[in-house]
Amino acid sequence: MSLYQDVIIAGFGGQGVMLIGNLLAYAAMGAGKNVTYMPVYGPEMRGGTANCTVVISEDEIGSPLIRRPKSLIIMNRPSLDKFQPMVQDNGVVVINSSLIDEDLADRMRTKPVFVPCNDIADKIGNLRMANMVALGAYTQATGVLPLEAVQKSLEKVIAKHYAHLIPKNADALAAGAEHAARQMETA
Repeated sequence: MSLYQDVIIAGFGGQGVMLIGNLLAYAAMGAGKNVTYMPVYGPEMRGGTANCTVVISEDEIGSPLIRRPKSLIIMNRPSLDKFQPMVQDNGVVVINSSLIDEDLADRMRTKPVFVPCNDIADKIGNLRMANMVALGAYTQATGVLPLEAVQKSLEKVIAKHYAHLIPKNADALAAGAEHAARQMETA
């Protein structure tokens, strides 16, 4: 069976939702996969809603639109409320449990992965890396790409004047993957 994975990544503007969508797309392209990436902005960027879709496939992709996603990365409560009902049965839902109560997850229909993204990023030393923690957890939970492929693509999406932050972002990706791996072992 050939690879096909799609994801809606959603949160408030300013949480780095578009950045990790872009990073996932670049990593998939680097791994030789077909990819679509489509950003969607709310009325305001910072503080408003933001989401993007990424489709990764070994075959040609017919459309970047996702009506029933296989997976979600959810960074805030309004995004969970909006997108969780759309996810396919048994879909992986990475939830930022720093901001979202775990009781809100649909455990009957989905496979939630609870990651305290903000808390982990804060321990790493930069709260703004919560998005990277979430993406690391997603790569671990879905197996869509090796974590190393995503880490290697950081230089393509992080501006050159922030290149000194690439190692910390790589650490945040790894921390998210480790958290998801531990959670999946106990599930």
